[in-house]
Amino acid sequence: MKTIPNSVAASSIPHSGALRAASKGRRGRPRTFDKDIALTAAIFLFWERGYEGVSMDDLTAAMGISPSSLYASFGSKEELFLSALDKYEKEVGMYWVSILENTVDGRDAFVKMFEAASRELTRPDLPRGCMMTLALLHSSPELEPLRRKLNKRRAAALDIITARLRRAMKDGDLPEDTSIDNLAQMLMTVFQGMTVRARAGAHRKELLEAGRGAIAVWPTKFAHP
Repeated sequence: MKTIPNSVAASSIPHSGALRAASKGRRGRPRTFDKDIALTAAIFLFWERGYEGVSMDDLTAAMGISPSSLYASFGSKEELFLSALDKYEKEVGMYWVSILENTVDGRDAFVKMFEAASRELTRPDLPRGCMMTLALLHSSPELEPLRRKLNKRRAAALDIITARLRRAMKDGDLPEDTSIDNLAQMLMTVFQGMTVRARAGAHRKELLEAGRGAIAVWPTKFAHP
């Protein structure tokens, strides 16, 4: 899995000495900057503070660019946020998809997914939790259009889980009378709940226990030792 570049992998981007060093000398020449590093800085801000907790001043300071360069390169705050979310999903947030796809046994696939989540959501080098879940957890009414866009992305994640469960049924890892939709909703709820608990300070072991609790409802007919 790709990770956020070390040059900006700090707990608080505005205080990252490495990023300040990378940005030094760019002021006064606002269009000559590393767009990828700047976008990574935006990821950390949105991930740590949420969409509404980040101002344009915060973004320009962290990204080391002027407001005009930000608008010229990334568009509005919402467009920048969606670009940051795209990069986050591509490089960090979708680690669990390959686990579900590449693990042969259906139950084991979700065991490994929750194990990986307990690690990824509590990494010391990254903000806790999942940017997708946390960045717009609470928002004002005028942000409802953006919330709908995020909900579509979250629905896509649920579709991935649902598809893996259908594959498990086809492979004989689930009984044919299993309610796939209900099981998918439960697994997704626990998965997203783990990110909220991680942000609240839960330890990796606590998250792992939550994941194991979810797996415990796997149909007993096919229970593993």
